[in-house]
Amino acid sequence: MYLGIDCGTQGTKALVLDADSGQVLGAGSASHSLQSAANGRREQQPGQWLEAFEQATRQALAAAGISGEQILGIGVSGQQHGLVLLDEQGAVLRPAKLWCDTESTPENQRLLEHLGGAAGSLQRLGVAIAPGYTVSKLLWTREQHPELFARIAHILLPHDYLNHWLTGRACSEYGDASGSGYFDVRTRQWDGALLDFIDPSGRLQRALPQLLEPDQPVGPIRPQIAERLGLNPQAVVASGGGDNMMGAIGTGNIRPGAITMSLGTSGTLYAYSEQPMISPHAQVATFCSSSGGWLPLICTMNLTSATGLIQQLLELDIQAFGALVEQAPIGAEGLLMLPFFNGERVPALPNARASLLGMDSDNLTRANLCRAVVEGTSFGLRYGLDLLRASGLQSQTIRLIGGAAKSPVWRQVIADIMGTPLVCPRQTEAAALGAAIQAAWCLTPGADRQAQLAALCERCVQLDASTQTQPDPARTAQYEEVYRHYREQVSRLAEHNPA
Repeated sequence: MYLGIDCGTQGTKALVLDADSGQVLGAGSASHSLQSAANGRREQQPGQWLEAFEQATRQALAAAGISGEQILGIGVSGQQHGLVLLDEQGAVLRPAKLWCDTESTPENQRLLEHLGGAAGSLQRLGVAIAPGYTVSKLLWTREQHPELFARIAHILLPHDYLNHWLTGRACSEYGDASGSGYFDVRTRQWDGALLDFIDPSGRLQRALPQLLEPDQPVGPIRPQIAERLGLNPQAVVASGGGDNMMGAIGTGNIRPGAITMSLGTSGTLYAYSEQPMISPHAQVATFCSSSGGWLPLICTMNLTSATGLIQQLLELDIQAFGALVEQAPIGAEGLLMLPFFNGERVPALPNARASLLGMDSDNLTRANLCRAVVEGTSFGLRYGLDLLRASGLQSQTIRLIGGAAKSPVWRQVIADIMGTPLVCPRQTEAAALGAAIQAAWCLTPGADRQAQLAALCERCVQLDASTQTQPDPARTAQYEEVYRHYREQVSRLAEHNPA
């Protein structure tokens, strides 16, 4: 039995996997709170993650009806890009700045200029650093909290921090490290010189975690943590990874051909590549995968975070919201939303704010407003899919995950806008499932590592035929016209809100 953990923005999910049968036996969850401010600050207390980890784990074990003594391995998935700073005693120095934090946008711009702009960053790192990446948070900390900066002993990403708590070791794996902004995705090594630009003393380099292969375990769980969680004290903690990398494994996206789309707080699209296909488009992040290859990826910052705001505004539950979306026609009778409530990464508009265009006395209805926010967030993903396809990636099918993927309305909108058939995995918590599969992989001996992972995915990742959704050619044609209007408005917005 294996335990998969996914520590996300909104909460922590846990599931128990029987890797022999491929069945998920039980699941649990616990929520997190977010500290935010109008200047783009988005932070969380890492202590919350530990409490949620414990609560979700106990729920999952109870739902599975098994003892924690039966858990052989633990895999941890974590939200990418977050910055967790520890002192020499392992204490957290300040709240973690998250992936959706844009407070360090000015610092990111200065670092980007140092690298020679987006082109220079792509040449050096294989990615163009963006607001939200970890590296600008370090520069921000040096300038805003110099007394804390001087005490840094460990620089960790969220999943690294959880592994450190579980094992006492400071390690990272290639996939999650790819989103730090101080890692070369081609050579799979830290870029220490960039950290020395932030602090020439070399202290930051010394604070970096050890890099692991994705099938390498971090080590055994600490006895006191095993006791706290009610787990087998001999359980081994896998390398784990970022939520997108674990989501790829959890959707069986470990070979070229399929593309995974996640409809969560943010929207993400990624596909497996056997080579580091560095895109000329700065918005495509060619991260390393956690399965031995690479994972070209785009991420929008506004998805259910945007639709949730409209739900709250109109005091709607998810069913009522979906019903209103269905009532409105494609294009929402001319109402177009650019849903950039917290800036945006794709399209690259970090300083933009949301806007509602085309309003008149007839079309400003509840139904059209709901339709407009769903279409606006989906167009951001279509924009990203266009970039991935222009970079040479082929996508015959979409594997759809995330909370909004449960909605038939959302599924049809996505299939029609993308012009691509889609299906959802039976296990919707793909990142937690991927973490559990990776834990089983880490503990499986043998030489042909890729074949072992493929066999695990074949057994454990099951698709839900009832969710198969085909695009309707007539609706796809209608959406093309609305999408063209969206692209025009994005271009105008970019002129006034340079990245």
